[in-house]
Amino acid sequence: MAWLLVIVAGLLETGFAVCLKLSHGFTRLWPTIAFCVFALGSFGLLTLALKRLDVGPAYAVWTGIGAAGTAIYGMVFLGDIVSTLKIVSITLVIVGVIGLQLSGSAH
Repeated sequence: MAWLLVIVAGLLETGFAVCLKLSHGFTRLWPTIAFCVFALGSFGLLTLALKRLDVGPAYAVWTGIGAAGTAIYGMVFLGDIVSTLKIVSITLVIVGVIGLQLSGSAH
């Protein structure tokens, strides 16, 4: 269950990163509100998960999901540049996250 919280928190991290961009420096109301909701949800779920998980692997999984998710979202929906190197790099992040998740142990 703790790993599920980390995964959802990572997806919410993607949401807050995208909303941060869409807020244009917190000058747009609804993206700013969405940023706050996603950020609080993400940090809250990560905090709950860290009660049962080692901090290193859990944090790495959380940031990896957020980074990969944000990069993918940017390429698909925001017109970010798509390149072979970027796709390979995202794949390596995901593989690294899986490896760290497998190496982590619940208390």
